[in-house]
Amino acid sequence: MPEHNWDRTDRAILRKLQDNGRIPNVDLAEAVSLSPSSCLRRTKTLEADGIIAGYRAELDRERIGLGLTVFISLKVVQHSRETSRLIESALTAIPAVVACYVVSGEADFLVEAVVPSLAAYEQLLLDQILAIEPVTDARSTFAIRTVLNRGPMPLDHWA
Repeated sequence: MPEHNWDRTDRAILRKLQDNGRIPNVDLAEAVSLSPSSCLRRTKTLEADGIIAGYRAELDRERIGLGLTVFISLKVVQHSRETSRLIESALTAIPAVVACYVVSGEADFLVEAVVPSLAAYEQLLLDQILAIEPVTDARSTFAIRTVLNRGPMPLDHWA
């Protein structure tokens, strides 16, 4: 939970920015009933405190030729910080990997990757992912259709 005592105006700013990260400050200020200078100051505080982690363009996977999304459950041979760091470093160096989580349960890591085709996935799996030495097993689940791919993050717990 954040240390700062965020209020309803901060939540409103965050909700608006999650909907449109490119909203001009003047429009954001109007939407949350603040002066532009006060709104900018609050937004900068949210950025400085790490609540707003960054801004980026969201690309349409299909339109850029990366229409196949696959979730890969990985098991590793040995559980240690060193093993985890080695795997994390190797996975973050693979451009097709767009998300990676350390998980509990049957698998040790859950990886989300995007590729243009099944053949490209086979190459990714065999040449890059299974080539990571501590990885002993990989199970693939292919996304048939994306229902929801992003937030917005719920902020109701900040009441």
